[in-house]
Amino acid sequence: MSALPEETRAAPRSEVPEIVLFIGGVYASSNPVVVRTLLGSCVAVCLFDPKRCIGGMNHFLLPEGASQQPGDTATRYGVHAMDQLIGALMKLGAERSRLVAKVFGGGHVVGVNPDAFAVPRRNVDFARQFLCDEGMPVLSEDVGGYSPREVRFHATSGRARVRRIVGLTTRARLLHRERQWNQKSVSFGDVTLF
Repeated sequence: MSALPEETRAAPRSEVPEIVLFIGGVYASSNPVVVRTLLGSCVAVCLFDPKRCIGGMNHFLLPEGASQQPGDTATRYGVHAMDQLIGALMKLGAERSRLVAKVFGGGHVVGVNPDAFAVPRRNVDFARQFLCDEGMPVLSEDVGGYSPREVRFHATSGRARVRRIVGLTTRARLLHRERQWNQKSVSFGDVTLF
């Protein structure tokens, strides 16, 4: 076998690291990385500073609440997840006034009637209102509907890709995961969710 001349060899493909977020996850980076998550009724907000090329994502279960059981993480709740993400981005040098957003999730995947009080709708409404109150424009969103989504966010370019999941296996897995979370007693204001 003869070796190819140097200029005709394919350069080795550099892999961009991937970070997978689960419920309560928050991740920010100023280095090339893909942040990936799978969403049902949960919401993920991606924030990006276009001047500094710094971005990040969170993944939250409910808009508000407090951790009441050992091992619970406050970032399962949107209000804490948003504060954590903004803080992490600012620590890396992002400017709060330049942050732009992309919002994903809030699908009605657990067979609950999609009314105004359903968790997916409250999650989406919370994210939109929080971003509006903070003056962070929403550049794009893919929310609602009945399908789970896989989101892949490139932290240093701000590019996001969404793939709706139509297979029953993934949908069943998400349904099972969300039912497990719902079996825990979760306090939401003066309402306790079972």
